[in-house]
Amino acid sequence: MSRVAAVDCGTNSIRLLIAEIDAAAGGQHDLDRQLRIVRLGQGVDSSGRLADEALERTMTALTEYVEIIERLGAEQVRMVATSATRDASNAQEFVDGVQRILGVDPEVVTGDDEAALSFAGATRELGTERPGPYLVADIGGGSTELVSGWAGLDAARSIDIGSVRVTERHFAQDPPSPDEVAAARSDIDAALDDAAATVPLGEAGTLIGLAGTITTIGAIHLGLTAYDSSLVHHARVPARAVAEISDRLLAATHDERAAISVIHPGRLDVIAAGSLILRRLVEHSGVDEVLVSERDILDGIAWSIAL
Repeated sequence: MSRVAAVDCGTNSIRLLIAEIDAAAGGQHDLDRQLRIVRLGQGVDSSGRLADEALERTMTALTEYVEIIERLGAEQVRMVATSATRDASNAQEFVDGVQRILGVDPEVVTGDDEAALSFAGATRELGTERPGPYLVADIGGGSTELVSGWAGLDAARSIDIGSVRVTERHFAQDPPSPDEVAAARSDIDAALDDAAATVPLGEAGTLIGLAGTITTIGAIHLGLTAYDSSLVHHARVPARAVAEISDRLLAATHDERAAISVIHPGRLDVIAAGSLILRRLVEHSGVDEVLVSERDILDGIAWSIAL
């Protein structure tokens, strides 16, 4: 039995999982999961660098995580850093800060590595019990990872389309104008068409959706007034409901989105773009529903430490 700490730092959020992994028996017992919206990728698409205030928010969250890691006695720590730190000219500032606070180097993984970790985390407990092949989609702030496979990973692609990136590129108004939505949709469609050359989107038997955009849409579909991960995990959201929720979010003002209690405050300005990415992915793949998973890249990182 190994007690491990997995840290996932993306464009919008930084998350922590501390778990006990029994590699021999294939068991996982979660001790704590944490999320902070730090918006590390704030403006990086246009400036090419990590903003000072974004770095400060991220290091503050990491300091809080270190206290939890020490209190729960995690024996090994692995931190994976994704899209924003791949793109930034001042990425070394981020690396130095993480080393100082966490005591390990952040692994700035490739999109394909990120996709493989997400696939492993999402599918480990499913086996082959649902129609295959699986298409795993992890919609992040700066990128979206798409992975297909059945007993294991067969194809993967990372595309530079995420909820923060699409919002910053296209949505100048709140709510976005029809022309802005059309431009965003065109951008998303071009990226998905490109990805389809590598990942056979139209062959998916089950679409498994990961990360905050999709879990939030799952909670909205369920009509929850307070987020409950036990209810969201493995919720099934019909394609029709994905389209309806996306239309609702794209038409809503900031205050109207804020009135939807299951939307984290840090996602209020980007959830509409995220919902549009999911809608277009559902339509490109032709699936009838999305299977929402709370198991994701964090779980893949945790298992990669223990194995």
